Amino acid sequence: MAAARYSSSNDLRRQVGSPRSKARENKDTLCRNVLIYGHCRYEDLGCTFNHDSNNNRNSPHPDFGPKKSFNVESPSFTPSIQQQQQQQASKKSTFSSQAASAAPFTPRGVSITPTLPQQNAEATIFNPGSVREFTPATYDAGNANSGNGTQESSGLYPDPFTTMNSMGQQLPANTQFNPYATDPANLSGTGSAFYPHPYQAAPLQPPNYHLYQPTDGYQGEIQPWQRSTYDFFLPKDLREEMQKKQYTAQQVIPGSMLPALDRYHSLVPLDTNHRKSTSCFNYQSWIYKAKSNKFGRLYALRRLEGYRLTNENAILTVSKEWKKIKNACIVTVHDIFTCREFGDSSLIFSYDYHPMAKTLQEVHFPQNPGPRFKPMAVTEDTLWGYICQITTALQAIHIHNLAARCIELSKIIVDSNRIRLAACSILDVVQYESTTPRPVQDLQQEDLVKFGKLMLSLAAGVIPSQLNVLTALQTCSSKYSQSLKEAITWLLTAPAPEDDIKSIDIFANGISSYMTKFFDLALQEADVVKAHLARELENGRCVRLMMKLDVINDHPGLENMPNWAETGDRYPLKLFRDYVFHQVDRDGKSCVSLGHILTCVNKLDAGTDELVPLASPDNETSVIVSYRDVKIMLERSFNEILKNGKVSAGMN
Repeated sequence: MAAARYSSSNDLRRQVGSPRSKARENKDTLCRNVLIYGHCRYEDLGCTFNHDSNNNRNSPHPDFGPKKSFNVESPSFTPSIQQQQQQQASKKSTFSSQAASAAPFTPRGVSITPTLPQQNAEATIFNPGSVREFTPATYDAGNANSGNGTQESSGLYPDPFTTMNSMGQQLPANTQFNPYATDPANLSGTGSAFYPHPYQAAPLQPPNYHLYQPTDGYQGEIQPWQRSTYDFFLPKDLREEMQKKQYTAQQVIPGSMLPALDRYHSLVPLDTNHRKSTSCFNYQSWIYKAKSNKFGRLYALRRLEGYRLTNENAILTVSKEWKKIKNACIVTVHDIFTCREFGDSSLIFSYDYHPMAKTLQEVHFPQNPGPRFKPMAVTEDTLWGYICQITTALQAIHIHNLAARCIELSKIIVDSNRIRLAACSILDVVQYESTTPRPVQDLQQEDLVKFGKLMLSLAAGVIPSQLNVLTALQTCSSKYSQSLKEAITWLLTAPAPEDDIKSIDIFANGISSYMTKFFDLALQEADVVKAHLARELENGRCVRLMMKLDVINDHPGLENMPNWAETGDRYPLKLFRDYVFHQVDRDGKSCVSLGHILTCVNKLDAGTDELVPLASPDNETSVIVSYRDVKIMLERSFNEILKNGKVSAGMN
């Protein structure tokens, strides 16, 4: 069979020679190989045809009539001008008059346009202007106007600005884009343009990938097996910090004896220092966390115990002025009121609540540190960060003709790398009816001095009550740069009589280089947080798909279909669930891979064309489907449940 079906290798390499039919075994018949190739390779191997082309010009056979043989001495191709110049010089033509007058070759189906005879040699030069520009069949060149309002006779170059209106009428209508559409293939249909004007003509292609994209340039020091977790979720440290803050914000005291105020409830004390001190406000103060009855938000309430209000204008005026200040380095004041729910007359200040925030005193000078405690040295970058932020806060306060007045270690809170002035406006209310009111300019000068003492105390590692300015400045000179010492010295030194009054704006100009550096660091931190937020943007889609799978799989059944979950589209969905969540290795042990689960769910969300093998646990049933098919089955089955019962469609 093989011999009869396939020829040998020698036969395969052998080409077909001249025909050996007896009707053509004529010495007068010219061999076709000579006509085609100019010679016959089988001339010496027994080819019976004539190989002398010069003796067969007058052959009587119509197939091999008078044909011109190949002339190896014919000149090479030259441009038309050079060729004519050579012809005129040699006065010799290699073509007969019959070949010169032959009609040019024209493909079948192409119309022949009569051409004019050549007038001179220059007419044969290529002219770009003579080439006709391609024009669509549906385009009317006669209606195209030129840029100056006149019609172009040729219609080769229509003005795009005048034809834009007519072209825009043919574009599909722009409708709202739905990123949660069931069928991504229909996203590019008519009437679903995603790009608004002027990009309406841009085609919309359905994504064949999941929507998680690494948009940040920051990549932490992570191992390869941590990549999938890092790419889809927040970093571990940031996630733990946010979770601790939310846990702290939700903490309550069961059976608390603290009263519920008129506008606040669920009070939780935030003070870790139970020692009474009246050095700052001349009143014992407490601070609580509470929830508002009106807004449902959490606030920090600072209570002055035993304060009796004699003039309501103190609350109204101070509250109105401080509510105008909105600064990231100041804890915003929301409300000031009095109450008697604590068994006395108390003054309450309502501020923004920042979970897990500590004061500067708790961070750098903790209570009961022990006999061998040595305060940790504060780095110069940290001190410059404190200086820049407090400077920003004082600028916002002084520009409103107010003074902070409470620049104390125990009245400034720290949240990560951010610090905020947390007790503003209190002294303005308490000392509103003072017999010797002080000018605002003097209070602002006092803010600068308190600011300098605070920074010097942190640099020297000494609490303000035990601070010796000269000794602390010498310590600061040995540990920090000269720029830091000069900045602190400027804050502590009184202005010269011949100089103008000192202001926080002058100080800000002096440390402008550090302000710029801190601003850049703040922008970089904002970029990192925004990048993490972008990765969390579409995580709800995974949860939505998992919820739909859980609703469909092992469903007790629809009306008149008790075995609904095991038939039709539901059975491949059940196999898909096992493929995603019930993976086992070759030994039958459970294999839990977060990267595998996330990859499968995201491919299902996008509806890719990638094939996935599904098999039953007993390997009796196996099927290969695409993620697109699984997604269609999922949506179809879930819609059946919605139509058959009273189910909310919130997961669509």
